[in-house]
Amino acid sequence: MRVGAHLPLIDFDGTPFTSLSFPAYVDAAREGGFFAISSNDHLVFQRPWLDGIVALSSVLERSGDLILATTVALPVIRGPVAMAKSAAALQVLSGGRFVLGVGPGSSQRDYDAVGLPFDERWPRFDKDLRVLRAALTGPEALEPAPAHKVPIWVGSWGSAAGLRRVARLGDGWLASAYNTTPEQLSAGRELLHGALRSAGREAAGFPIALATAWTYLTDSEEEARAGLEALAEVLGRDPARLVGQVLIGGADHCTALLGRYAEAGVDAVFIWPLGDPVAQLQRFAAEVLPRLG
Repeated sequence: MRVGAHLPLIDFDGTPFTSLSFPAYVDAAREGGFFAISSNDHLVFQRPWLDGIVALSSVLERSGDLILATTVALPVIRGPVAMAKSAAALQVLSGGRFVLGVGPGSSQRDYDAVGLPFDERWPRFDKDLRVLRAALTGPEALEPAPAHKVPIWVGSWGSAAGLRRVARLGDGWLASAYNTTPEQLSAGRELLHGALRSAGREAAGFPIALATAWTYLTDSEEEARAGLEALAEVLGRDPARLVGQVLIGGADHCTALLGRYAEAGVDAVFIWPLGDPVAQLQRFAAEVLPRLG
């Protein structure tokens, strides 16, 4: 299992974003053995959220040979052609290290912000995903076209319909860590492989990644409980349910949960530290990565 790191785009505690917010974080990821840096997409959230594509672009020079990814970006909200233009630029400027993860988005507030009906997100996403791919690879693809194909990973929480969409339109599946479990993901993998075969595609080598794996390594039960409750409040979730879905706690807990996801078929996971992002990446690299094999 490979591990990537989400850029810390959310202002959880009032710390201002500056030009110094990300360089040390990307250095820690690169030096610690992570394989990728990623960004997520919201226009509006419970806490201030820095623009993901701009943030990802800002660390391009610092990223070395790390993969750059969106996990996920929202073509319905941003417009599929404009997103294709950004994706092509990132692929050109990174020398072929960009992966475009996309999804319809799960927040009505994003749709309200751009004046689109939330209940039309799925048909709009299907249509826009086709437009997006055509703008990247079709006969009238936008120029300059990247020398390397932009892989498009499609987000799904694991429904049968969502996984058929992944098999039909995607180059990989992005699952959501706090919306699934290892058992649910294992069942989804079987559905996905069946859908790929039905679509005449090979299941072998089709990537499965787990995004938004909220993370905070601590040996303090009190600190872990406080972090879990704070996250649950932001997400509007039951903390008791989140316990088995997020990487909050000691290294043993994190390693065991990731091991179960690896057994379920996950190839890559993207962690997102809830606080002290540089120190958390360094601690994860020292205490968890070596145990993942």
